[in-house]
Amino acid sequence: MAPDPLRLLTDVVSRSGDAALALAGRERVRLAVTGLSRAGKTVFLTSLVANLVAAGQGRRTLPGLAATGGALRAARAIPPGVEATPRFEAEAHLAALAADPPRWPARTEDLSTLSLALTLRRGGFYGQVLPDREVTLDLLDYPGEWLLDLPMFGQGFAEWSDETLARLGKGLRAAPAAEFLAFVRALPATAPAEDSLARRGHALYRRFLLTARDELGLRFLQPGRFLNPGPGGDAPVLWFFPVPEAARSSPLGELMARRHEAYLRDQRDRFLDPVFRRFDRQVVLVDVLGALHAGREAFEDTAEALAAISATLRYGRGWLDLLTGSGIARVAFAATKADHVPEVSRDSLASLLSDLVDAPRRRAEIAGAAVTVHPVASIRCTGEATATHEGRPSPAVRGILLESGRWATVDPGLVPARRPPESFWNAAYFEMPVFRPPGLEAGGRGGVPHLGLDALLQSLLGDAL
Repeated sequence: MAPDPLRLLTDVVSRSGDAALALAGRERVRLAVTGLSRAGKTVFLTSLVANLVAAGQGRRTLPGLAATGGALRAARAIPPGVEATPRFEAEAHLAALAADPPRWPARTEDLSTLSLALTLRRGGFYGQVLPDREVTLDLLDYPGEWLLDLPMFGQGFAEWSDETLARLGKGLRAAPAAEFLAFVRALPATAPAEDSLARRGHALYRRFLLTARDELGLRFLQPGRFLNPGPGGDAPVLWFFPVPEAARSSPLGELMARRHEAYLRDQRDRFLDPVFRRFDRQVVLVDVLGALHAGREAFEDTAEALAAISATLRYGRGWLDLLTGSGIARVAFAATKADHVPEVSRDSLASLLSDLVDAPRRRAEIAGAAVTVHPVASIRCTGEATATHEGRPSPAVRGILLESGRWATVDPGLVPARRPPESFWNAAYFEMPVFRPPGLEAGGRGGVPHLGLDALLQSLLGDAL
């Protein structure tokens, strides 16, 4: 599809504004925090903000984030102006973590942004004193379910329907999708475009998606707003579902195709083009451990979702990207909840994620983007421990369980360094408990305990700082 000249002009003007800021001594870096649903994006951003602010006040919260030629003197949230996009409420999330007992922040329900003003000391030659640098760091948070809409932009309704219906008839999906599949397969070639029929199909399809996410741990689920509609709630643009070829030319099938097109247009106009495409740094959060413990199909589903998403992102910085700001120059893939495994297993956790994203990583590197992989715990809520397994000591983690408030020592078992063989899945199913976050100072003034956040930020932002 040819670029919209008006949209291109708007992007160029926006980029020119950034150039003007740079000439005025203020620079801008844009970081999009992306990832599959429940990978911990909100927690990651909350920890990032709190630790940068605390580091700017002299706290040693990010020792691995060494600014080249200078140091972080201050970091503060920029007050909102007249933005139409909701603000990321870091203060409310920190208040939940500082409560008694501490609570995990609420999961993301809508797109939100936050900008930080970073003041950096410049290093001069021979004791020369240089003026401080001012860098604006723009941050983006949005529901992980919406990320799976990106591959849909390269498909028409027929192709999307065929792929989705084929996926629904296999493996774990087949049983919860059975009622919906029976409904669409029974649609006649003359199915009328009746509201009751459209709403019935949509409700059945959405019920399947919720079950697949909440009970089966699957992630490759489209469209994302069926799972998380956002503040706009349920609207007619969402009332569609995949239709088999036999009924696709019916009045109902044509209505579903129009709504599918309208949905993608709405997502592009409200999210993809005006917001997402403007970011030049990206972190992709993945709950590899959760996928591993959910079983073979959930693990393979996560890998497929990562590959599909990565294929839609524009990496590197060509001349058009320099004009529009749409190229991603630095990418970090992060295996979250690294504190849920003992230290000896964290390299394997990162290696497993590296194996999962090998193809998109190579594609990004060929395009000129710098790519790294990290094990990360945005908020560390466990410590090292030893468990006894068949009479032998084994590395474990220890923390307070969220549900009971009691201490527990947990051995998460083997973390393979590569995609596991078939024999791996024959072991008994293991469900990782949810640990309580550590108590924080009010407002997160002392920062947030973490694992690896500073190394990840150094790889993403070190050149800019």
